Amino acid sequence: MGYRRGLGVVVATMGLMVVVGCGSSPDAGGAKEPAYAATLRPIIEKLMKDNVIPGAVVEVRSPKEGNWTATFGTATLGQDVPMTVNDHFRIGSNTKTMTVTVLMQLAQEGKLALDDPIARYWPGVPNGDRITLAQLAEMRSGLYSYSNDEQFSAEVDRDPQRVWTPRQLLDIAFAHPVDFAPGAKFEYSNTNTILLGNVIEHVTNRPVADLFRQRIFEPLGLRHTSFPAASDSSIPDPHPQGYAFGTMVSTIQTFALPPDQQSAALAGTLKPTDQTAASPSWTWTAGAAISTVDDMATYAKALADGGLLDHRMQQTRIDSIQPVDPATPATAGYGLGIVRFGSHLLGHDGQIPGYMTFMASDPDSGLTIVVATNLATVPSGEGSALVLVKGMLPTFYGPTALPGDDPAQPTPTTGEPTPTPTG
Repeated sequence: MGYRRGLGVVVATMGLMVVVGCGSSPDAGGAKEPAYAATLRPIIEKLMKDNVIPGAVVEVRSPKEGNWTATFGTATLGQDVPMTVNDHFRIGSNTKTMTVTVLMQLAQEGKLALDDPIARYWPGVPNGDRITLAQLAEMRSGLYSYSNDEQFSAEVDRDPQRVWTPRQLLDIAFAHPVDFAPGAKFEYSNTNTILLGNVIEHVTNRPVADLFRQRIFEPLGLRHTSFPAASDSSIPDPHPQGYAFGTMVSTIQTFALPPDQQSAALAGTLKPTDQTAASPSWTWTAGAAISTVDDMATYAKALADGGLLDHRMQQTRIDSIQPVDPATPATAGYGLGIVRFGSHLLGHDGQIPGYMTFMASDPDSGLTIVVATNLATVPSGEGSALVLVKGMLPTFYGPTALPGDDPAQPTPTTGEPTPTPTG
């Protein structure tokens, strides 16, 4: 989820009614939009203005109240280029859910076991004889995250288009001591999911892109979701330009801009940099996938309901969820490539240079929410999509939708670092 530090908390087709831009058009094809849309639209517009979020696409699927898809803002800073409901986004750490889903499918088929040590599949991992595949998927391995390495971050700042290999990323991680003993606590690390990508390729002797397509995209009918080759930094059309504040190095310790830069950003005198063409290769199976809000909504529901796993393995996934912070167990939990947001929603979020996406579904009510933006973090340091989600959730779950979270305070998430400017 998100960028580098601890896990932030958000408690969290047919007949879609579309609003283009921030206008007042009530529907697509004459269908009446659900009542909640009139409540959400001004909330989203105000949050975008207050946090200088250029554009967003929002999709809500509610079996009880109806479906709604809306676009807001611009796809290109300084121009009136409306976002579209078909826009493609880099979905960042939502990719991790796909990697772990394939891992669990292979366990379901008896091709590996979740309690296997990583040393069985990949040599040279610190504590590799003690770290299980499950601990990697649950972010409880203790392995250092390569994306926290300052020299690595400086190199991405210097050359955003550089193509990285999984081996190079792991070499960076393994040059650092482990952070804690396997299983001792939760700590988000991109290293974990890079290793799992290597495991699933080793076990199947197939490229990850083929595995994702044949095991996830095609079964669910995700026609606009892809996992590009490492050398491919393009995004399918249509897509918005993607923007970010800060650099990799400047955000190792904190996501927020310095106070004077925050003021300048909010005033519009400090602009985010265009990260659209930055290579996602440094995220590989931890964050390189691309999708649309409609595909993500379908996928989020399958992730929460178990549409890609058998009943026993889905229950294993749900049972694996543990509190991110034992002191506040009700706020959020992380398990086998899945996040519990508050008491209701299961899914994930993801940030990558230029974009942030959130996807989650409530297995009890069927409510599914997807938010995609073309800005990584807002000036205060919070993930842009999470800013919008936090404003939306009380409409569906009431004012206590965010237990233990003060909506007035920024809530950083974990995952990929802030990208570098490209000039």
